[in-house]
Amino acid sequence: MLKLQNLSKFYRTDEVETVALDQVNVDIAAGEFVAIMGPSGCGKSTLLNIIGMLDSPSAGHYLFKDEDVSDYNESQLAEIRKRNIGFIFQSFNLIDELSVAENIELALLYHDIPAGERRDRVAQVMNSVGIAHRAKHKPGQLSGGQQQRVAVARAIVGNQSLILADEPTGNLDSAHGQEVMEMLQGLNDDGATIVMVTHSPSHADYARRTINLFDGQVVTESLRAVV
Repeated sequence: MLKLQNLSKFYRTDEVETVALDQVNVDIAAGEFVAIMGPSGCGKSTLLNIIGMLDSPSAGHYLFKDEDVSDYNESQLAEIRKRNIGFIFQSFNLIDELSVAENIELALLYHDIPAGERRDRVAQVMNSVGIAHRAKHKPGQLSGGQQQRVAVARAIVGNQSLILADEPTGNLDSAHGQEVMEMLQGLNDDGATIVMVTHSPSHADYARRTINLFDGQVVTESLRAVV
């Protein structure tokens, strides 16, 4: 599905150049569940942002579905992103003034989808993540685990094939964190490609493959044994 070739990311000021990613080579196939791990500041979130087309590389190539998007402008990236990629963030990123259903439907407003079909999709995805009974509630009326369920529903309502999760359990207790991980595993079982940044070895164990970063470089990759 995606291929990073000698990909680097630099941040420059007048006096200093910071290397966030250094000659990264990564292949992720459709249907994989991949965890990205490493210490704070090693480049995990930068890598995820580039994969999600929220940022662009300074050097190297990024091929998405065999299309080199490395030099695409923001409007080109946004068009590919909205058709293919769903995001799940640690901080949920829900809009407090909107209901659960409205927060989820927001992800469909940039698509050419009739209102009736939007409502049907929202209802279906709320059922799939177990949040339908909270459809009219506002985010402030939900627990952290329920808010993350809404965020997961928003990420998948557009039938995106790639789900990017940046510390999706970071603000949750262990029980709710496990629920979210089981939801991600279920999405992967249904065919979605999952790329997740995490600090948790136990949550990384849900992934089939773990990529370890250090100082902006891939230092190890490991496969989980299939039982």
